[in-house]
Amino acid sequence: MKLQQLYSFTRKAIDDYHMISAGDHIAVGISGGKDSLAMLYALSGIRRFYPASFELTAVTVDLGFENLNLDRIAALCAELDVPYHIVKTDIGRIIFEDRKESSPCSLCAKMRKGALNQAMKELGCGKIAYAHHRDDVVETMLLSLIYEGRFHCFAPVTYLDRMDMTVIRPLLYVQEADVIGFVNKYDVPVVKSPCPADGHTKREYAHLLLQQLNRENPGVKERMFHAVQDMLPAWKTQ
Repeated sequence: MKLQQLYSFTRKAIDDYHMISAGDHIAVGISGGKDSLAMLYALSGIRRFYPASFELTAVTVDLGFENLNLDRIAALCAELDVPYHIVKTDIGRIIFEDRKESSPCSLCAKMRKGALNQAMKELGCGKIAYAHHRDDVVETMLLSLIYEGRFHCFAPVTYLDRMDMTVIRPLLYVQEADVIGFVNKYDVPVVKSPCPADGHTKREYAHLLLQQLNRENPGVKERMFHAVQDMLPAWKTQ
């Protein structure tokens, strides 16, 4: 996928769901993975020509693992003229050493979001961008069906009243395969997650299941995505 295509898909999601308004200061959640870095490219580029002026600040929550090097991401943020803020935490030690969690993902996600939300408040950001793409939408829906027995997925835009902040997901129309093509084409400095649980989660199970379903039933991923759009009120475009 070329950069202009990434801009196009992202701009359409932003416009369809009214994600950005004039004067917004948006925190871009950067994990170091391919999705968040593609989103950083997209938003930093769109910022130059979008009719509503907005600011960006990239934020990474450092879980405290020793083998995480963020130097190339810091260099990329400088190249894209986006301020970069690293939040130092001991979340990794707490989960894997102190608590020895056998199923660490849920607690880790809550702690990371807490640290991220606190940081964005301190930085003066009223919105935060998460890098969920089209495949994530369908995988989340599958997880909800399998483990919760309901048809549910996150919304394109979510206002968190307790924190007085808004979550936006600008990559909703971008397929994971296109993200992979983008990072390979532009040599994006992806940082592999040092988390011991990486690749061994329920989400990874849903990811592999979706791949199998799409191989056996070509186009099923697209049909599932449109089912989410059609059936969930929060996904209705205005």
